[in-house]
Amino acid sequence: QVQLVESGGGLVQTGGSLGLSCAASGGIFSNFAMGWFRQAPGKGREFVAALSRSGDTPLYVDSVKGRFTVSKDNAKKTAYLQMNSLKTEDTAVYYCAAALGMTIATAPQHYDYWGQGTQVTVSS
Repeated sequence: QVQLVESGGGLVQTGGSLGLSCAASGGIFSNFAMGWFRQAPGKGREFVAALSRSGDTPLYVDSVKGRFTVSKDNAKKTAYLQMNSLKTEDTAVYYCAAALGMTIATAPQHYDYWGQGTQVTVSS
């Protein structure tokens, strides 16, 4: 059974930075495409970023391009989301997810495993 545990959320001011980590246990991490999603209060779950199994192809939602960077370390079985130039509209619970058998995925239904989420709050 694969388990994902996010860490690194918190409170930051507008323009600040936060780095999220997603540690995996179980499974063969290099076989997973990884994704990050977020859910703001009263809104649905939104795709933020994804990374291919090999780690060489990232995808981002337009609103975070140039500000967020997704990466993974297969040896450490950990995925990362570095968030810079944060805006108040980035405030949400952030979830990492792992997709088995996919090269890369942006739709939540393609992901097999989910973390519990970590809160990111950006204050003005």
